[in-house]
Amino acid sequence: MTWSTSEVANLAGTTVNTVRHYHRTGLLDEPERLSNGYKQYRARHLVRLLQIRRLRELGVPLAQIEAVGFESGANSSQALLAIDADLAASIERLQRARAEIRAILEGASGTDVPAGFEDVAGKLSAPNRSLMLVYSQLYDESAMSDVKKMVQDEPDDLNGEFDELPADADEATRERLAVSMAPQLAQHIADYPWLMQPAAHLSKGMRVTQETFIATVRELYNEAQLHVLARASILATEAATTDAAPDRAPTDTPAAPNDEGESHVR
Repeated sequence: MTWSTSEVANLAGTTVNTVRHYHRTGLLDEPERLSNGYKQYRARHLVRLLQIRRLRELGVPLAQIEAVGFESGANSSQALLAIDADLAASIERLQRARAEIRAILEGASGTDVPAGFEDVAGKLSAPNRSLMLVYSQLYDESAMSDVKKMVQDEPDDLNGEFDELPADADEATRERLAVSMAPQLAQHIADYPWLMQPAAHLSKGMRVTQETFIATVRELYNEAQLHVLARASILATEAATTDAAPDRAPTDTPAAPNDEGESHVR
């Protein structure tokens, strides 16, 4: 008993194009042809197609089907264990995604904060949420965990005043707010020393991180807010370095730009 390409594809529950693709990739041997050029697929071809389909249903990528093989063995077991680990990671990712979607639907979160920040989203202004999203691309998970703790520790009254600060705020208002914010920033530096030496926690490199941070804050905050951030950063850094050990010196970190385009540790 032999079958044409369309017949064997139909029996295997696949398509003619898929069968041809398996031929091109070497997963399926070419069958014999009749004198008129028509292919003659036999039972072994059908079985092979069904085996491939079975592995595809298990989530085995086409590129790994040959490695998994169609018989048991050490190599096959190792390949399947690797695929199983990939599937477990995918399931975990999908479960997290579903949990986040449920939180969004229930109004407890939004799509404009990084994963894991849903429960502190209410403490963040729209610009700060955007900044957190950028942070999530610049820092590793450990650093982002610390950033979340910093958000949790931020006093709501100061955050509210900073968020509402108009671009034309006078110098006295700016200075008062900077002085008020500096102790909290200094405390962050004391609690999380890596802020002064963040290289180990960066995913994009120091130069890219600093340039990205500066470009982002310049677009998210108005002139007065940028001035307050820069001034508070200077005061906080001075306080932190004064209290630090003599051999500890600050290094370049993501910073808020001042009025002259320079930057200071935030």
